[in-house]
Amino acid sequence: MIKKIVYITLFALSLTSCNDTLDDINKNPNATETPLAPYLLTGTLKQGADLYWGADNNFNSSLLFVQHWAKIQYTEPDRYDVSNTSFTSLWNTGYATLITDLNTILNFPEAQANSNYKGIALTLRSWTFLLLTDAYGSIPYKEAGLKVTPAYNTQKEVYIGLLEDLKQAQSLLNTANGSVTGDLVYKGDIVKWKKLVNSLRLRIALRISDKEPGLAKQAAIDATNDTAGLISSNSENFKFTYITSPQQNPASAWFETRDDFRISKTMVDKLNELSDPRLPIYAQLPSDASVGKYVGGANGLSNSDANSQGFAKTSKPGTYFLTSTSPAIIVSYSETLFNLSEAVARGYIVGDAEQLYKSAITASFNQFGVTDAAIVSNYLNQTIVKYDATNYAKSIGTQKWIAFFGQGLDAFVEWRRLDYPILKAGPATVLDGQIPSRFFYPGTEQSLNGKSYQTAVSAQGKDLLTTKLWFDVK
Repeated sequence: MIKKIVYITLFALSLTSCNDTLDDINKNPNATETPLAPYLLTGTLKQGADLYWGADNNFNSSLLFVQHWAKIQYTEPDRYDVSNTSFTSLWNTGYATLITDLNTILNFPEAQANSNYKGIALTLRSWTFLLLTDAYGSIPYKEAGLKVTPAYNTQKEVYIGLLEDLKQAQSLLNTANGSVTGDLVYKGDIVKWKKLVNSLRLRIALRISDKEPGLAKQAAIDATNDTAGLISSNSENFKFTYITSPQQNPASAWFETRDDFRISKTMVDKLNELSDPRLPIYAQLPSDASVGKYVGGANGLSNSDANSQGFAKTSKPGTYFLTSTSPAIIVSYSETLFNLSEAVARGYIVGDAEQLYKSAITASFNQFGVTDAAIVSNYLNQTIVKYDATNYAKSIGTQKWIAFFGQGLDAFVEWRRLDYPILKAGPATVLDGQIPSRFFYPGTEQSLNGKSYQTAVSAQGKDLLTTKLWFDVK
């Protein structure tokens, strides 16, 4: 009996020793047991820029929907022949990577992350949720990261919640609250982060303007009256600047090995109509020198018809967007000025809507390197460009669509909200002449979070590309 006890004890000790050894083996010597706020911030900024500027959510989907770019081969996405596996990266990376890492910073004790880190994290988390609801509609928001099967919140609830989150972010950010490292965008400049917060608040105010005008007006007043101000120059644009391969601009990486996109004919035609000096920046001349002019690719063609336009006879997007170091613009001075112009036009704030509109166009010109005052003045003085106070949505919507070139997700939401310019689906598209109004939910939501998914769909409408979202009233 004593021998048995000894054997059992020795066996148990050996198992304990074995488990300890396995624990040591399973540790990654290159990974930190406790993540550091600066590293999480750096990673979030890089992955967020990739998510916003990369193929799945930008040039292989939303840039096609708004007819900034077109496909010259493999045209299925340009014909809207896609499935619920086509839009998974925004959802999966948004939740599993960005929101998870930002929540980690928010949950750190003060010793690991001062309030400026937390204010930045809350700002970036709000931006991520904004991208998600703009694209899908109802989304997990209040329970995201807290439950395995989180409930969905309506788009209205998300927008209103984000306005409150951004108020909190503003209160956390203070130049006296400690330094921030790992910030690849603003280099720890808290003043610029505070301006970004207010610019996002104004953006959301206009998102809800057609459904909740009273709340939208108050949100616009709050954002514009805040002493921190808004983005007030191109030097304050919220953008991620890439470096050389492999940390290069996603579009640059794509074009190194593939040739299946062109600038859209819709965009080229509009820029030609307006004698817009941004055309040679937005597009390259065709490689066939005999063509001698910018030629866009038509959207929504069959593969054979798209190919027949000629690879050498059509224009690729401009090199400005395709170099390794091309920046991912996320929130611009130009957008902020357009938003101020619209807020004035709606009667939310006091100001000169026409002058703000002109300043917004000028800021876009300057952003893309067009700085000659005479060129800018001549453009603004064209009858076709002048601000129309009787239809501000057309004036602002058209020019905002042009200024957003390359920013597919935000161009997509603003085109749906303002309804300009008027776009027509291509001849081989599969939605009975309609253009998508949203992204599909990932198919995994039906299997992994089915009850919440079904509740959301029953309230919002069928999980179709053509189902209009809450903010999209027309």
